Amino acid sequence: MTNYFDDALALLRQLIATPRVSRQETAAASLLFQRMDQWGLHPQREGNNVWAVCPDYDGGRPTLLLNAHIDTVRAVATWTRQPHEAVIDGDRLYGLGSNDCGGGLVTLLMAYRWMTEKSRAYNIIYLASCEEEVSGQDGIVRALPLLPPVSVAIVGEPTGLQPAVAEKGLMVIDGYADGVSGHAARNEGVNAIYEALDDLLFLRDYRFQRESPLLGPTKMTVTVVQSGTQHNVVPDSLHFVLDVRTNELYRNEEVFSFLCQRMKKCRLTARSFRLHSSSIDSDHPLVRRCIDMGLQPFGSPTLSDQALMPFPSLKLGPGQSARSHSADEFICLSELQQALDVYHSLLSPTLFAP
Repeated sequence: MTNYFDDALALLRQLIATPRVSRQETAAASLLFQRMDQWGLHPQREGNNVWAVCPDYDGGRPTLLLNAHIDTVRAVATWTRQPHEAVIDGDRLYGLGSNDCGGGLVTLLMAYRWMTEKSRAYNIIYLASCEEEVSGQDGIVRALPLLPPVSVAIVGEPTGLQPAVAEKGLMVIDGYADGVSGHAARNEGVNAIYEALDDLLFLRDYRFQRESPLLGPTKMTVTVVQSGTQHNVVPDSLHFVLDVRTNELYRNEEVFSFLCQRMKKCRLTARSFRLHSSSIDSDHPLVRRCIDMGLQPFGSPTLSDQALMPFPSLKLGPGQSARSHSADEFICLSELQQALDVYHSLLSPTLFAP
């Protein structure tokens, strides 16, 4: 498998050198398309999503999707290296997007390459999707309707190569409080900050009752508060942003309805309900195969494109989630090799055979 490792590493270094911030992935998508075409994989493209379907596709068999995202977040200001210089230092490959999720992107592509050369009891599709970091409408939701029906997916997010069999959902809520402006030196006006205080304290202190064995409790965090114009003016409005991470025991709509009922002064608006928590049954053949290999299923607190998949899926990829979106991001060369080994063992030709 040395040639696959070399190809994976070379492609990842090229991707690191190609800026691919969300909604700006055109060059990186073209690079992937070209490499896949050179390897005889007959890629297809829609926008900046690139995919390939196994040449022996049979609609009567289950279909496994291998998915990872092309895009990255923007580099934070505290990088001490050049984010787009793919520098190898010992066992580490540094570069923006190396860990999240370039490692999964290139190793899953290698897994697709060798699996298409084998006789299998299932179909296999590889999809490199865009706009994952912003849950964009031109990302995986644009590509999925163009694919054959999918039975289950492996998503190559960095999980330390342990299977994340559930992940939390996300709902972003905007909250508003109204007041009446006045001069701060006189006893006049209605302070919008004071109007919102009880509701903000409730959001800080409330604990949802239904806790998940895998994902723990549903979590709320107020992350932005904006109010006031200057020191001597009583603020007449306040805006806050609430980050809600739901477990699989709550639908986003249920949580939103509950919060609206509990607010005393603030009104709430949800930006979207579509990013629900996701999970895969513990008896699924893919999960059972992971366990047989000695891998340890767990629940992930971070969101991925799994939230937009209408079929079972799990996350399994090289790297560590804690490195994602951080300065001096890196992935270990040994992690890339381990990913190739794990995928090779996991993707048995008889994986879904009766």
